[in-house]
Amino acid sequence: MITRMHEALRTKRNDLENDQKGFTLVELLVVVLIIGILAAIAIPFFLNQRQGAWESQVKSDIANAVIAAETYAVGNNGSFTGLTVAKLGENGYKKTNSVTIAEPTVTTTTYAFTVTHSEYVGQTWSYDSSNGLTTKAATPATP
Repeated sequence: MITRMHEALRTKRNDLENDQKGFTLVELLVVVLIIGILAAIAIPFFLNQRQGAWESQVKSDIANAVIAAETYAVGNNGSFTGLTVAKLGENGYKKTNSVTIAEPTVTTTTYAFTVTHSEYVGQTWSYDSSNGLTTKAATPATP
């Protein structure tokens, strides 16, 4: 009886000493696959968040420029004649670092301008006071 018990304990001890620990190759491949799928979903989402922030920055600058242009017209007997980017600045427009407003196209009663963002390459926004709309378009490629 003691011999059988000794043999059982020796067998158990050998099993514990020789027990393999760790992950199988299949388990590791499944983990890598899951991480790859999550990265494929998350990375484009975060890139789109940056572009959305840049677009919001441009729209904010357009809204500020429109307020400055209307302020300029109030002080110019309702006329937009002579409106420039410098005049926008004199009437309260504060430029954001990465946003550039082109010189406005002006008539007596309307104005229009285009805006670009240095980080959002290939996109241009346009504002037209005749209809009050801001439109986004791809920037034409230069030859």
